[in-house]
Amino acid sequence: RKLKVESGKGFVWSGKWTVKRKMDEEKYKSGYKNLVVWKKADELALAIYFVTKKFPRDEIFGLVSQMRRCAVSVPANIAEGYGRRTAKDRTQFYYISSGSLNELEYYIDFSCKLEYISVSERDCLCALRNDVGRLLYGFINSQRS
Repeated sequence: RKLKVESGKGFVWSGKWTVKRKMDEEKYKSGYKNLVVWKKADELALAIYFVTKKFPRDEIFGLVSQMRRCAVSVPANIAEGYGRRTAKDRTQFYYISSGSLNELEYYIDFSCKLEYISVSERDCLCALRNDVGRLLYGFINSQRS
């Protein structure tokens, strides 16, 4: 194998490495932002940010912080996993995303028990959370096969 310079691509190995790199570039051109699961997870994170704005001030460093942290973790881990090279690494980040989604479900229910959100708001957030969970489960399974 020889190292050569390709216009606009920097240094690449000739032979099979050049072909692999071109395939990888095609895959990553679209980016994680085109994934339906990422779009839906981003929508959920945004909804959590809006709904937690009306929480009591004394919850800013408690429940609000926890809910926002795990809500943002879902799309962030999908994005980070998407950029990983191996299927094993990608899947690990998607599982972390799934765990954050489960944690968020608990916080949504707990917020309703504390009457920080209404039952209808809880139902709406849970429906969105379930959509993300369904999409993420399917996405993880597609990565493993």
